[in-house]
Amino acid sequence: MMRFFGAIAAVVLVAACEPIPASGPMTSQPVQNAQPALNGQQTTRNFLRVLQTVEPVAERECRARTSGINCDFNIVVDDRPDQPANAYQTEDKAGRPVIAFTLALIADARNEDELAFVMGHEASHHIEGHIARQQQNAVAGAVIFAGLASLSGGDSSAVETAQRLGAQVGARTYSKDFELEADALGTIITARAGYNPLRGAEFFTRIPDPGDRFLGTHPPNASRLDTVRRTAAGL
Repeated sequence: MMRFFGAIAAVVLVAACEPIPASGPMTSQPVQNAQPALNGQQTTRNFLRVLQTVEPVAERECRARTSGINCDFNIVVDDRPDQPANAYQTEDKAGRPVIAFTLALIADARNEDELAFVMGHEASHHIEGHIARQQQNAVAGAVIFAGLASLSGGDSSAVETAQRLGAQVGARTYSKDFELEADALGTIITARAGYNPLRGAEFFTRIPDPGDRFLGTHPPNASRLDTVRRTAAGL
């Protein structure tokens, strides 16, 4: 039994440290002929303005859409060296939602709208309860895979390996849906904070397209842009 919960905990720990508990990371890599990057002072001012503007809107949406969860977002900068352009949502030990931006992502953002959209997207992962839902999927996957291994005559080592694999598969099962849900609510938060979500989502045109891989963590960029456009059109 302890091995079972250890397998689940290992997967959950990793998931909670990525832009998506379901927050797969939002990585960003500039392409040729892209708009020139802003200087350090500009990016810092942009980030602080966006934080001050978007955070209260995200917290208001959180309180309006949920019950009994912590809506006091803690938005931080991940200043570890050599981290790629990335943002992610997790929770601290007290259950407070944390949204982290790496320095590379802040530097790569072309405007405040992009920063606002990323912040709204990551806040949406918490509002939609994606970490808890991913944990439930991981548990279900571990139980099913372990049961199959046991029925096939596997020893304790084989069952433990099946648990870990099942937890990983389960955690990824709906991750693409989680990303699209966060894109939709993130669009609403971005707009209600006074920013342009369509302009903010243009960073999807600068990042590698993950395609539609089986058990991939992120949906195709075209699907994400379509979700933003449809949601914005309905506002």
